Amino acid sequence: METTQIFKESLFKGKVLLCSGGGSGICKVMTEAMVRHGAKAVIFSRSKDRLEKAAKELSEKTGGEVFAVAGDIRNPSDAERVVKETIDRYGRIDYLINGAAGNFLAPFKDLSYNAFRTVVEIDLLGTFNLTKAAVEHLKKSKGAIINVSATLHYTGTPFQQHAGAAKAAVDALTKHWAVELGPFGVRVNGIAPGPIADTVGMNKLGAIFDTKGVPLQCMGSVNDIANSGVFLFSEGAKYITGVVLVVDGGAWMISSNSNYPEMVLNPPKFNKL
Repeated sequence: METTQIFKESLFKGKVLLCSGGGSGICKVMTEAMVRHGAKAVIFSRSKDRLEKAAKELSEKTGGEVFAVAGDIRNPSDAERVVKETIDRYGRIDYLINGAAGNFLAPFKDLSYNAFRTVVEIDLLGTFNLTKAAVEHLKKSKGAIINVSATLHYTGTPFQQHAGAAKAAVDALTKHWAVELGPFGVRVNGIAPGPIADTVGMNKLGAIFDTKGVPLQCMGSVNDIANSGVFLFSEGAKYITGVVLVVDGGAWMISSNSNYPEMVLNPPKFNKL
């Protein structure tokens, strides 16, 4: 899907974005939107082949510059390395998207110790690791951070305690960092996507969502998230920090799954993890 451009093309000219999870899904489209508006970008995730393919594709689609660095966000030394390579290549970091995440459906009884820990390590520790590595550069540029969150923990979601717990903690970091980094001119916000069509996440989680109950009566698109990111990084949001912007058509405010008790008592068959 092509991104819809509604902001000035040169909005981020001369600026540099570092994005974890930028090789696929929502974060890939968020990166595309930033590059279309003039930013240079470095994308970071574990799969080198997929990442390099994504960087080439994004560069060709936008006419901009996208550079790939492979590594494991759970490893602080990899986080420090991608920051160093970004600085060596571009000399600055203005924007950071913490988007690397892991998720799957799992009833409590089937959720292993290792599976729970892995999601927390990717989502929460990965967000901390990359921000810790990049923060001094963001202070220099008076930049901004977006932590990609979720709405799973707002009301409680079956089979999602691992991701919900991790994202709740990410939301806490967003607020703590907004308070602590604000005096240095760094803004920190979150985006919490709801049901977004044609994404890996929705394909995985669609079994537990009934979008008929979404107040706006439809699923969102990746463009909705990308444009929200452009706005939060723009001068239009220069007095916004510590906010988690929910982009879900109002879905989190209601319970739309009438089959909830039966689904929990007799869960669908998932792979044990």
